[in-house]
Amino acid sequence: MNDPQDQFGDESRKPASASTPFADLGRIVVIIPTYNESGNVERIVGRVRSALPEVHVLIADDNSPDGTGQLADQLAAGDDHVNVMHRLGKEGLGAAYLAGFTWALEMGYDVVIEMDADGSHQPEQLHFLLEALRDADLVLGSRWVQGGSVVNWPKSREFLSRGGNWYTRVALGMPLRDATGGFRAFRASTLRALDLDGVGSAGYIFQVDLAYRTVQAGLRVVEVPIEFIEREVGTSKMDSSIVSESLWLVTVWGVRDRMRRISRHRMEKSKAKRDQGW
Repeated sequence: MNDPQDQFGDESRKPASASTPFADLGRIVVIIPTYNESGNVERIVGRVRSALPEVHVLIADDNSPDGTGQLADQLAAGDDHVNVMHRLGKEGLGAAYLAGFTWALEMGYDVVIEMDADGSHQPEQLHFLLEALRDADLVLGSRWVQGGSVVNWPKSREFLSRGGNWYTRVALGMPLRDATGGFRAFRASTLRALDLDGVGSAGYIFQVDLAYRTVQAGLRVVEVPIEFIEREVGTSKMDSSIVSESLWLVTVWGVRDRMRRISRHRMEKSKAKRDQGW
């Protein structure tokens, strides 16, 4: 990736117009990671720009062999609200988002949104996230709260997603119905509070990791219902190995945090006894 100032120019730094519906939130960017999304990238960017003309878009492409990056460059050449980050190769969803977050913070954006390229996250529902962000630090678009739904999913996948989120709630003690979803809006201040340099998760568990860090930081997380639509073009990157890895890491985090709480409780109990002269 080239120097951000040289690549994206001054347009990315312009303040939000006071006439836009979400001007009170500041400058907004939607990050869309891509890998072999040539059949989707033009359509999804067009829908974002139509739904909320004031927002900027960052396409973070992992050197897609199908030419997605070149298509993204063409979109950026014709629209000063579209930016492209060319990454060296496929390094995982989390790595792409972390690179995008770093760029967005350096460029002075106030709100950073995650969105898939395949159309499963509907740009026409972005306003739900932004409206809720007025009273939150992180907003999750949720399939599993009241009013949320999925379209064209087999029951087996719905069971897997619901079950994984249930296990995540139990293992981590985190009161979120859909911690694995990737349609979400962060305040820039939230990202700065999360120590992004310390985030090591790279795959889909990255979504759980950031939600968990936000909850543990004492920040306000809100879920809003969305309709999630299974992709129509291209191939899903989800497979059983990703699910297994995610459940394993959630278990490790849960056990680690319980051990820390037990240790802290014992130390506090021991200190109380010393203070009382035992």
